[in-house]
Amino acid sequence: MTSELTELIARARVVVWDFDGPVCRLFAGYTAQRVAAGLMAWLEQRGLRDLLTDTERDTVDPQAVVRAVDRRHPGSDLVAAVDEWLAQEELRAVSSAMPTAYADPLIRTWTALGVRMAIATGHSPRAVTGYLDGRGLTECFAPRIYGRDRLFDGLKPDPHHLSRALHATGTAPDAVLALGDSPLDLAAAQAAGVPFLGYARHEDTEQRLRAAGAPVVVRSLESVLSVLRTPVRPN
Repeated sequence: MTSELTELIARARVVVWDFDGPVCRLFAGYTAQRVAAGLMAWLEQRGLRDLLTDTERDTVDPQAVVRAVDRRHPGSDLVAAVDEWLAQEELRAVSSAMPTAYADPLIRTWTALGVRMAIATGHSPRAVTGYLDGRGLTECFAPRIYGRDRLFDGLKPDPHHLSRALHATGTAPDAVLALGDSPLDLAAAQAAGVPFLGYARHEDTEQRLRAAGAPVVVRSLESVLSVLRTPVRPN
């Protein structure tokens, strides 16, 4: 895997990160399950419980609830209200978010080497910016932060936000590296024609990524940082 990882890194002129997972655990101290339950309660208070199926009501992913509402009422005031509710919860979660091991030094090292950083995520860009500000990382990414908007266009596996990063940097797809931790991230990268590096903190995540076809998966970002810090030997 080392040679494959080295090749991926060597080709990259732009790295597009997923946010929740590779950069940090946004809901480390404020669980996504709690947020999803809160969103369901918010809908029920408005008499909208039957808007969702039993499966959707049981999800622990608040974004899945948002997508379900958007499918039934696209572009509505309800969707805008749900988006703002979720954005506020994501902003609250920033204060207790847990940085992913080695993410900060990896971002800074890649940036110092002249590789441009971007983020493509289904989370609110306000929450992303709030987290990056707190870690002193905003200048590594800004203005290339592409997140959920009130129209809910381009949520993964749609490659919309990834394509925005390509266009903004004027970079060919094969010179971009997408770094994500889910099959949705992989699908977006494949749709955009962008090489993909999987990050898996747990074995089951690695299995899902490999089953979806991810060719290179790392269990720690330390291995990526190690490649960047290894001197290139002349032929």
